[in-house]
Amino acid sequence: MSQTQTQTPAQPITYLPEDEFNRELLAQVHPPDWINPAPAQQYDLVVLGAGTAGLVVAAGAAGLGLGLKVAIVEKQMMGGDCLNVGCVPSKCIIRSSRLAAEMAQAGAYGIQPPDTVPVDFGAVMARMRKLRAGISHHDSAQRFQGLGIDVFLGAGQFVGDGAIAVEGRRLNFKKAVIATGARAVRPQVPGLAEAGFLTNETVFSLTELPRRLAVIGGGPIGCELAQAFHRLGSKVTLLHRHGHLLDKEDPDAAAIVQGQLARDGVALVLQAQLERVELGAEGKVLHYRDRSGQESHVVVDEILVGAGRQPNVTGLGLETVGVAFDPRRGVQVNDYLQTTHPRIYAAGDICMDWKFTHAADAAARIVIKNTLFSPFGLGKSKLSGLVMPWVTFTAPEIAHVGLYEREAQAQGIDYEVIQIAMAGVDRAIADGETEGFLKLIHAKGSDKILGATIVAAHAGEMISEITTAMVTHQGLSKLSNVIHPYPTQAEVIKKAADAYKRKLLTSTTQKLLKLLSKIS
Repeated sequence: MSQTQTQTPAQPITYLPEDEFNRELLAQVHPPDWINPAPAQQYDLVVLGAGTAGLVVAAGAAGLGLGLKVAIVEKQMMGGDCLNVGCVPSKCIIRSSRLAAEMAQAGAYGIQPPDTVPVDFGAVMARMRKLRAGISHHDSAQRFQGLGIDVFLGAGQFVGDGAIAVEGRRLNFKKAVIATGARAVRPQVPGLAEAGFLTNETVFSLTELPRRLAVIGGGPIGCELAQAFHRLGSKVTLLHRHGHLLDKEDPDAAAIVQGQLARDGVALVLQAQLERVELGAEGKVLHYRDRSGQESHVVVDEILVGAGRQPNVTGLGLETVGVAFDPRRGVQVNDYLQTTHPRIYAAGDICMDWKFTHAADAAARIVIKNTLFSPFGLGKSKLSGLVMPWVTFTAPEIAHVGLYEREAQAQGIDYEVIQIAMAGVDRAIADGETEGFLKLIHAKGSDKILGATIVAAHAGEMISEITTAMVTHQGLSKLSNVIHPYPTQAEVIKKAADAYKRKLLTSTTQKLLKLLSKIS
């Protein structure tokens, strides 16, 4: 068969708005003229899905210079959610919204603010699309082809033990990795689909600001985007089915963010039971029962659903190869990220509770080792061995690593808590960013760090010091010896470590120190 006959063109996709920036994006992550290569006779590794986990696995395996034959298959856009509809676009918009808030609050810093802060929403979104397109070459089909990887654009599925089919071609493999990610949950609310709604997969295609916006779900995505859109000028109503926002977070931390959203002017409807959605003359009408059981409604122009993530397990042919999965929890894996098929592994949102880009990256590195460099199962790495931080990018931010208090209690661990308010940190005072705290959990009678939560303007930049200490098994005594430049907000970490050392100052140690001072 000739080369021309074995090559197949990829199916083109569209991404709105069809402007120069999105055309540049698609040229990188799903080129309209892409020709799928002729498959190799057999691949050492085939990766299904080109989000963060899949790209790291493929690049890591191919980049070792060992001559491994690697293929990657992507149905939609290379880069996955993070680049296209997640981390990158959301943080661009959040940055613009924070600047708008800072300008409105400039009077507190002795700067006369304008009477109004006009926001050009179209320009905000164009900036986001420009920056996203500029970053996209890192995840491009051309770059990965240049790494020696066969890139196939199209829907892939398992068709037999040791084979994946994509666009009519069969890819035979020794090992395979499932990294198809997750998608936004679509709540089964009567009338919602008919009225129309946005998710993180479509909200970044907006070019006009919704005058009135309802956000369903008070988790990280819902809170981040509710605050951002409100600061950009939308009248936002946030409906959440639980009694407080961010209910999986430390309650004290969640309370601060909830209070800030309320002060910003976001209308919070907690313990809301959404019953139906209708299209009315004035807009989209959401009917709900509030915490008192009373029926009420809100009329909006757009609805944004941020009610969680659902793994992409359908259409993969998992049943064909005996890979166990659950539609809600995803592909079943063991601690080595191995599925119920011994030659098929998984990584990222498809199989993990940690649905973060950095978690997918870390898991992918485990998969590279366990699939290619652990003969007879020797020397395998475990998912449970990771120390995983995460951040909710509201203002203020919440960053966390390790155990929460409730988890330590559930595991029967004796622990103590050190809590330092940001209001006691000089740089936070100078910055006017005193809302928040560091809560540090350590083993009782030991300086071993079990977990930490930081609520601060730059919590995401601060948490890595504590993560590093935990990974390298450095305790609070060592952290107390770390010199922090003054003044910085990260000094709160040293204050917590110093607080631990002060707890060691018992009457007995005081007597000993007094004796030492006399004979020195």
